[in-house]
Amino acid sequence: MKSSRLVSILLLLQTRGRMTAAQLAEELEVSVRTVYRDVEALGAAGVPLYGDAGHAGGYRLLDGYRTRLTGLTADEAEALFLAGVPGPAAELGLGSVLAAAQLKVRAALPAELRAHADRISGRFHLDAPGWYADGDEAPFLPAVADAVWNSRVLHVVYRRWREPTDVERRLEPYGLVLKAGRWYVVAGPGPRTFRVDQILELTASDEEFTRPADFDLTVYWKAYQRDFHDRLHRAEAVVRLAPGAALAGPLARAAAANGRTDDDGWIRATVPIESIDHAHGEFLRLGTDVEVLQPPELRERIARTAAELAERYGNFAVRGDH
Repeated sequence: MKSSRLVSILLLLQTRGRMTAAQLAEELEVSVRTVYRDVEALGAAGVPLYGDAGHAGGYRLLDGYRTRLTGLTADEAEALFLAGVPGPAAELGLGSVLAAAQLKVRAALPAELRAHADRISGRFHLDAPGWYADGDEAPFLPAVADAVWNSRVLHVVYRRWREPTDVERRLEPYGLVLKAGRWYVVAGPGPRTFRVDQILELTASDEEFTRPADFDLTVYWKAYQRDFHDRLHRAEAVVRLAPGAALAGPLARAAAANGRTDDDGWIRATVPIESIDHAHGEFLRLGTDVEVLQPPELRERIARTAAELAERYGNFAVRGDH
């Protein structure tokens, strides 16, 4: 769009100073001829724009011509650029919008605040996903974001963990949350929380909904997290832990809080567990550094797994194969 391109030329010159027509054309992904026409249009509109010929030539604005943001402190300018998250913005289809917004803000900042903004963006980088987990693919994320923004109803096929796994849902999307590289949509009625990457099919509709006037996404998400953690560890197990066992999280905290040392140096403790299934996997990771005493069903399940492993690898151990 020509009007936005003219603004971009103006802001680029405010930010970078002198630029050639070729540099502007490359930045804006247009032809040099288009840049010439745009520069003429800016001049006709009264913008004090000058062109210098020669090897060191280019276009520049009259010194002092700029639009400034007033009232920003150095700390605020730094925080503004630290808040920029190009990865998630690109996933939402807003990468170019974010880049344009930052360009406009940077161009409007006085020189001393621009230096602060450049320093913060050059020293801090946000990478949300963990080391062992790339962000989940969420092909319907832009469509969900559009529905959030325009208050449009979505009809989706959603995969959940319990049977029946694939269900149809009508969603009134109130907001999006990015948590540890994974996108969630908070949607009514309810509201309830859905993983965007578990949406298998999506149909956008023209039906509009009214977002509750008292709904606050930040407040909801904090309450949702508290409830999630409260539900996470509702059961308990009694275990014995070997000296020096690699413990972490709730297991480590429980062992430190209520553990007592047996005569053989092992630590006996009551620890929180989420479920038998989850605890089975978590305790198996500790190998021979843990012995489950209670509950009986967890102890029996781990014993069966250990027996199956012993049978599977028994012949290997007898043969002494390498």
